[in-house]
Amino acid sequence: MINRNIEEGKTMAIISYITLIGLIIAFVMNNDKRNSFASFHIRQNVGIFGLYFVNIFLFSRFVDPSILFLIGLGTFVLWVIGLIGALRGKEKSVPLFGDLFQDWFKSIS
Repeated sequence: MINRNIEEGKTMAIISYITLIGLIIAFVMNNDKRNSFASFHIRQNVGIFGLYFVNIFLFSRFVDPSILFLIGLGTFVLWVIGLIGALRGKEKSVPLFGDLFQDWFKSIS
């Protein structure tokens, strides 16, 4: 049963990592037929995109561009780790923030 849940949600999980539009599409698709695997990865990616936008809009006014680059690179690494987890069918939280993302966005199911 668990493997079936992963296989059914894998496409939505992968789509959620493909641009912001993909995240919105996966969210809408998951609302029609709830899947815990897809919800896990949607919550992860909502958090990653949140970090990305905070980096662009908030930190860009107050932080040196080289530090912004490092934060952006770190966000990209988190995105790659999340995408690889979705591709492999694993519910593994991204480092540092993954468990927080699951807690903060638990209403996304």
